[in-house]
Amino acid sequence: MNYFTERHGMRKPIERTSIITIEMYALLFDCSERYFNNLAWRFPDMCPDGNGCCGLDNEKFNNELTFEIPTLFRNKYNIIAKPSNISGFGKVDDFDQFALLDLIEFIGQNCRDFSNRDYHDYFRHYHLNLYNTDNIYKYFQQEINNIFEKTGLLFTLTSNKIIERVIDNDVLSDKIENDIKNIKEQGTKQLLEEAITLFKQPNPTANKNAVEKIWDALERLKTYYVTLDKKGSVSIIIDNMSNGQDNFIKLFNDEFKTLTDIGNNFRIRHHETNKTDINDVRHYDYFFNRCLALISLAIKYLK
Repeated sequence: MNYFTERHGMRKPIERTSIITIEMYALLFDCSERYFNNLAWRFPDMCPDGNGCCGLDNEKFNNELTFEIPTLFRNKYNIIAKPSNISGFGKVDDFDQFALLDLIEFIGQNCRDFSNRDYHDYFRHYHLNLYNTDNIYKYFQQEINNIFEKTGLLFTLTSNKIIERVIDNDVLSDKIENDIKNIKEQGTKQLLEEAITLFKQPNPTANKNAVEKIWDALERLKTYYVTLDKKGSVSIIIDNMSNGQDNFIKLFNDEFKTLTDIGNNFRIRHHETNKTDINDVRHYDYFFNRCLALISLAIKYLK
């Protein structure tokens, strides 16, 4: 829904971010909690009168998550909960934002449909009919993605029930992914697919590994024409990309060389102490997109 201030351009644009604040955490946790009974098939709380499942067994659920998501925030009673900003003297509880994303994925991958059956007056609970279907997932997905959108969080919960990053001004597209699937050389294709999978993950460590993997793909691509040495193979690739135009031959030669130098001089493929460290995670996005831009063009000309 667009409110008055949005329709009339009076509202400040939402800042896009990958940092989950305590307020955002609360919204996402509350949404997740509303779907806990959809996990009752896996962690059933059985009615003492023997009338079947009456909801989620929180003790079993919390015990399971101790091992499934060990860094998920817990309160002083060792129960998963929202972190607080009023403990101590205005101190905010420490929390692992990526563990919260794990919880969302856990719910998405395990939620199943149920319906209320009869109401038990004495215990004040419903008995549940549990179904082996997951139609509820689309509603959970929509609610989570609505929170991501309205808070400016650069994540999305996909139809595959995993959370991926949303990268502003990203080179990666469905068209590029389809082009990669059609690469005949399996080694290059596999490295690119692994790099993209890593790049989509929210964890910064995965983004670092994605950059290393795509540089490995670039080096593999250079040897695409196996009957030639690396220099000859790259020359064929560049000639095809350039359509015989000298200015483009120089352009692509320079870009291949520059990317090779980046891979050698920054801490991407090599980790000696004389390599330049990459301390700003946003630089990984830049390196990944720059390398992918050249590769995605080159693979269109492979024969």
